[in-house]
Amino acid sequence: MPEMHPFKTSHTKLTQILCLKPKAVLVTMAITATQNDGVSLSADEISYDLVETDVDIITSGRRRIPAHSGVLASASPVLINIIEKPRKSHGGRGSSKRVVKILGVPCDAVSVFVRFLYSPSLTEKEMENYGIHLLALSHVYMVPQLKQRCTKGVGERVTAENVVDVLQLARLCDAPDLILKCMRLIHSKFKTVEQTEGWKFLQEHDPLLELDILQFIDEAESRKKRRRRHRREQNLYMKLSEAMECIEHICTDGCTWVGPSSNLDNNKSTSQVKTGPCGAFSTCYGLQLLIRHFTVCKKRVDGKGCLRCKRMIQLLRLHSSICDQSESCRVPLCRQFKSRGEKDNKMVEEMKWKVLVRRVASAKAMSSLSQSKKKKIEVLFKEEAEDFIRIRKKLF
Repeated sequence: MPEMHPFKTSHTKLTQILCLKPKAVLVTMAITATQNDGVSLSADEISYDLVETDVDIITSGRRRIPAHSGVLASASPVLINIIEKPRKSHGGRGSSKRVVKILGVPCDAVSVFVRFLYSPSLTEKEMENYGIHLLALSHVYMVPQLKQRCTKGVGERVTAENVVDVLQLARLCDAPDLILKCMRLIHSKFKTVEQTEGWKFLQEHDPLLELDILQFIDEAESRKKRRRRHRREQNLYMKLSEAMECIEHICTDGCTWVGPSSNLDNNKSTSQVKTGPCGAFSTCYGLQLLIRHFTVCKKRVDGKGCLRCKRMIQLLRLHSSICDQSESCRVPLCRQFKSRGEKDNKMVEEMKWKVLVRRVASAKAMSSLSQSKKKKIEVLFKEEAEDFIRIRKKLF
């Protein structure tokens, strides 16, 4: 009894086949194998008779899959070189068919691979069952479309149990996207991966790959720490920028129960300058406490005193470094710090201070831009709402 194969099963339809001319797709059709080894194509209810197959693909289980050299040559440059080699008779009857051996993978995987060469389509079940084998075949025979599909499909199905095996295959098949996905999965679930058989095998037989994985994890952790530190620094600069704005409006217009600097200097009542709480109330309230303490602290002597006074002096100095209206500015000590800074440019920490000033100024600019954009959006929404109300009144 002859061996059965997918392309010779009676009345079995296979999806979409490419026409015979190499490197040219003429028409998409369905293929139906017949009993007499003939192949007929049908597309849009029109039948086409093709020549008999001229290539036998032999798999690991000695299964023979008949194919057309033109189709194989148009899909894979590696198969072109194999097919163009001098013919060798195969079989006892001196068959003139060329023979291509595809070994090392399951027979069904080879069948799916050959069918993909005829028509670029894969089902989810085929990808689940043979995705890894098809990835290897697509790399060996240089079928980029299949390799792309398999890279994505295998990446979607990789788990902590098989990630080490998939990573090794991805490195052999030069699939960088799949390598990166496997590395990230190992990093996120390292404790689970560390208990798998694949990881234990890796430790014993491939220490270089283990070193690459550990280096990737170390670099990922370092990047995460840098991002966290950067976010903390940005939050600090934004808070300092907010504090600069609060100092200006406290000393200029007053806020809640702390008024302008002129009132503080003259010990006048602040009831006449009281306003409602500002948007940054928590920051503003803390600054008000510092300002009130700074004005009455008895330990403050030439900028030296308690910790709260030192903190207030640093904030006033930071404001002076950012302020571009020192002549008309009403913030205390603004002009004094300006003049002192121009004279004393040889401080050891001057460079660090300049970096801090630049970053706070940048954060202030970004904050003002975001606020202006937010105000524009609010104005736009308000105008649209007014237009809508006006139109509705006209209609009803």
